[in-house]
Amino acid sequence: MVDNVKQHFRPAEASFIDLSEGYIRQVFDEYRPVLTNFLNPRQRYILETLVNQHDEIKMLANGGFKDAESQRVLLFPEYYEPELKDFEIAAIEINYPTKFTDLHHSTVLGTLMHAGIERDSVGDIVTNGNGNGIWQFVLTEPMARFVQTTLDHIGKVKVRFESIELTTLIEHLEEWEEIETTVAALRLDIIVANGYNISRTHAKEIIERGSVRVNWIDIPRPDYLLAVNDLISVRKYGRIKLIDENGLTKKDKWRITLAVIKK
Repeated sequence: MVDNVKQHFRPAEASFIDLSEGYIRQVFDEYRPVLTNFLNPRQRYILETLVNQHDEIKMLANGGFKDAESQRVLLFPEYYEPELKDFEIAAIEINYPTKFTDLHHSTVLGTLMHAGIERDSVGDIVTNGNGNGIWQFVLTEPMARFVQTTLDHIGKVKVRFESIELTTLIEHLEEWEEIETTVAALRLDIIVANGYNISRTHAKEIIERGSVRVNWIDIPRPDYLLAVNDLISVRKYGRIKLIDENGLTKKDKWRITLAVIKK
C-alpha cells in the first residue's frame, strides 16, 4: 500500500511518507490524537492524501493564525473533538531597539537555527514592516520556553523574546494573485518564468545562482519538476504556489493555476 502511494510522489518524499504512515498507525494503535511538528503546504498535502484513505481518522492544521504557511497537524480518531490547546503552539514577539536596529527574516531564523532549534519546530515569522517593524513568530511550546530562557541576542543585538497571545499575532496582509496559464512542463524554470513574466533564460540564471527555494530547500536545478502545493520562493521577486494541475490541452500542455506574490 505504502509503495503504491510512493509512486505518486517524488522519491525524495519517501521518508516523509513513511513518517506520515507512522503517525497514522500511532492513531490506530493508541486510539488517541497525534500531533506533528510544523509542516509546509506540500507536506500537509501528502499527509492529507494518506489520511483520506482512512475513514476512521481526521486531521486539522493550525499555524497560529489564518493562512499560515507552516502549520502543525493534529491527527485524531473520529470520536475526538480537537481544541486549540491541542496544537501546543506558542507565540513570541521580539523586543529590540527599533531606532538603531533592522531585523530581517533570515537573521531571526538564523538565530533560532544556530541555537540548535530544528526548522520544523518553528512556524511562520511575520512582521508589519521592513527592518524595524514589529517581529513575531510561532513555535512549539517546548521551544518557546527554551528560547525565552536561553536566548537574548539576535546577532550582536540584545533583545527580549516576549510571550504573547496567539490572538495578538500580526495578520498576514499578503495578497496572492491567481494566474491560469498553460505550460509545456512543470519545470521550475518554466513556472518561475510564467509567474513573474520573465524570460526562461533569466529564470534559469536566477535558479542556478541559488536564489530559488522549493518548500524552503535550495533548488539550483532549472529542470526540477514541481507538484501541487509546492511553495517556491524567488529572492527579490516573491513567492509562487502551484495550486492545481487542471489537465492537459490537446497539444499536451499542462493547464495550471498559480498563486503569485510580487515584492
